[in-house]
Amino acid sequence: MNPKQTARQTILIVDDTPDNITLLSMLLKDKYNTKVAKDGATALQIVETSTVDLVLLDVMMPGMDGYETCRRLKQDPASADIPVLFLTAKSQPEDEALGLRLGAVDYLTKPISPPILFARVATHLKLRAASQTLKAENSNLENLVQERTGQLSLMQDATIMAMATMAETRDNETGNHIRRTQNYVAALARKLQKHPRFSAELTDENITLLYKSAPLHDIGKVGIPDSILLKPGKLDKDEFEIMKLHAVRGRDTIRQVEQYIGGSNGFLTYAREIAHSHQEKWDGSGYPEKLAGEAIPLSARLMAVADVYDALISRRIYKPPFSHAEAVAVMKDGRGSHFDPDILDAFIEIEGVFAEIATKFRDAEDVVGEQLP
Repeated sequence: MNPKQTARQTILIVDDTPDNITLLSMLLKDKYNTKVAKDGATALQIVETSTVDLVLLDVMMPGMDGYETCRRLKQDPASADIPVLFLTAKSQPEDEALGLRLGAVDYLTKPISPPILFARVATHLKLRAASQTLKAENSNLENLVQERTGQLSLMQDATIMAMATMAETRDNETGNHIRRTQNYVAALARKLQKHPRFSAELTDENITLLYKSAPLHDIGKVGIPDSILLKPGKLDKDEFEIMKLHAVRGRDTIRQVEQYIGGSNGFLTYAREIAHSHQEKWDGSGYPEKLAGEAIPLSARLMAVADVYDALISRRIYKPPFSHAEAVAVMKDGRGSHFDPDILDAFIEIEGVFAEIATKFRDAEDVVGEQLP
């Protein structure tokens, strides 16, 4: 087969008059492949089952006329971009306007001038080829943008984890504490997603942001002296006041990032809220601002449950790990005082999920004291 023939574009001639079909076929055969249809229905079938690059369409045909044929071609996404040129004896301005309004790219009146026909056909085929090339390039660009965006997202996530791990390595907690707490927060948020108090905020997108921002909850501990952070016994009053500053310093660290980039976003907002307010308590007895109830950001209320549960089941320099059952009992005692009652109730309903997360990301030296029932 001649390669040049396979590369030639195909024109569909739609006309119910044999003489017109013969004339157009003779004019076009040297440069293009041609297909023929004597009515609109046949034309639609040809377009559906074969490759057509341009349609020359008569208006006045029995059954489905040219206008209806064009309308159907343009309504079908598979054929909507095929250029349609009307070739017709209908020469009134309103006829031409109707054809163009239906999506035709050109409107030529009979008798046909071969040079004009050749020029119009060539122009619209070039325009279609350019349009297809542009669409392909746009698709490639979109894929490239998605790929680069994915790479940037991975880099962002890695940077976040590195920053969070830097804070944790100065404490007696491990990187697994970060993984556990971010998964606890996501599990709680998903459980509460349909709750009337929380549904407006807990969208899928925001739950992802909560998951990603949770690891930065203790970023402020970087500024706490080792003598306090690593003290094996109970902190005295003055030491505890210094320890409480980690919440303020965490907030200030995130604020510096926001100032540097000239604004905030959902991720930084949640990170700042969590870092600053995860030690607040529902009854107002927490720190650093003694916020109470709904004044505590939802993100921080979720983190409070996650952080306290993980602290209870984890080994610390000053205590052995609690069993899951012991930790749940302590958490229940904090309902309405330490924790938002509705969030604590959700925790109770999915306590098994928390135990699974704790087991999956347990520290090397610890095994959670009690497995799932």
